[in-house]
Amino acid sequence: MNLSATAASLPAASAASPADGQTSGVWVLLRGMSRESGHWGVFPEHLLRELRVLQPSAQVISLDLPGTGTLRGQPSPTQVSAIVDACRAELQRRGIGGRVSVVGMSLGGAVLSDWANRYPAEVQAGVLINPSLRPFSELFRKPRPLNYLGLALLSLSRFSARMREERVLSLTTRLTPPQAVIDRWLELQREHPLGVRNTARQLLASVRYRASRTRPAAPMLLLCSKGDNLVDWRCSQAISRAWGAPLRLHTRAGHDLPLDDPQWVARSVAEWLRDRSIQGVNPGEWH
Repeated sequence: MNLSATAASLPAASAASPADGQTSGVWVLLRGMSRESGHWGVFPEHLLRELRVLQPSAQVISLDLPGTGTLRGQPSPTQVSAIVDACRAELQRRGIGGRVSVVGMSLGGAVLSDWANRYPAEVQAGVLINPSLRPFSELFRKPRPLNYLGLALLSLSRFSARMREERVLSLTTRLTPPQAVIDRWLELQREHPLGVRNTARQLLASVRYRASRTRPAAPMLLLCSKGDNLVDWRCSQAISRAWGAPLRLHTRAGHDLPLDDPQWVARSVAEWLRDRSIQGVNPGEWH
């Protein structure tokens, strides 16, 4: 399978050395439903810059999920487990072995959860951004189902591409001015038109997925937005309590937290890794 991957690039680190307990490694970024790797915006560069302080040889790779981006011609799997296997196959094809750290947003969070649960030897650490995972989300989903469904059905509308993207932006962000991203989003849409069938298949995969109540083998960090209009931040709180995972809350951002405040997300990941190092926790260990 030829999954597309975009690697963030910065000049190689020089004088810095890894913090105790941290190792150089690969960080894989997984976006949400109907969004391709280009929708991360500048976040990968911010993350790589923060990681290079701790891990001078760190790499950040953004994978397109099947059915999105340059893979729009492929049928998107209707099971999260199959999406996981596609990502694993792409890393293998690219010669990336060993354990990787994964950042998953929305549907990408479900992929991360399943990956860590079924292949614990492959995931060193995970960061879940505004996840909506059953069974944790079931108590908090009722107030916002129409917003979530509306986002999924936008691809079925007859709105112009600009109107659709503006509507997506209004549903998923609170701090990002339209002029900052709409033109870029329209360019992505022209290059990789959004497929209605694959959008529906990704929605089905998301609805079908059910995470384990037992915490994954890999340590997890939860990042969520109190201003999220699609997923109640208490979903992340419930996961945090069940897994004993740290939770960081942004008080003003929307669902697309890495777009609204990429520096905060990157800094939160780096501070989590730094805190673990200070506490003498080895990579891949919870405590």
